[in-house]
Amino acid sequence: MTAVEAIRNKNDLKKIEKFLSENNYRDFILFKFGINSGLRISDILSLDVKDVKNKDFIQITEKKTKKLRRIPINSTLLKLFNKYLKNKSDSEPLFISKNNKRLERTFVYKMLNKACEKASIQYKIGTHSLRKTFGYHYYRKYKDIVMLQKILNHSSPSITLRYIGITQEEIYNSCKNFIL
Repeated sequence: MTAVEAIRNKNDLKKIEKFLSENNYRDFILFKFGINSGLRISDILSLDVKDVKNKDFIQITEKKTKKLRRIPINSTLLKLFNKYLKNKSDSEPLFISKNNKRLERTFVYKMLNKACEKASIQYKIGTHSLRKTFGYHYYRKYKDIVMLQKILNHSSPSITLRYIGITQEEIYNSCKNFIL
């Protein structure tokens, strides 16, 4: 299995957002939520409307780690959720399919790959790309690998750097610019 990548280029993120917002608002919200929360897709898809409606944070027990997490809902997501959740019942899944079933990981995988294809973006994309994108851009903005390690629940900073693709990128750039 090939490891998926973070979407590193902010212009590429904008292209994906534009395509999704023009084609399906639910998919746009799901994408924005994924890249702004750092949650795994299994945790995102398990949420119900009541978990986010009229709240400024999400409290979940992660499926993979069984750890309790409290994730703030940033101002951008608050606005998007307010619009998206207007006519939704608290008891329904946050992200539902056309036949009123909870979305599945395979659907999200196909949706992301289609959006990247339509936006002419060539990354190794998967559902985990959302979480990795969050991690990559968080690190680039704050340069705080220890905090990011805690957010992602990793056991060491080196794992977090490898996970978001920073180590290889920094080695490449360092060697590329080293000239004797």
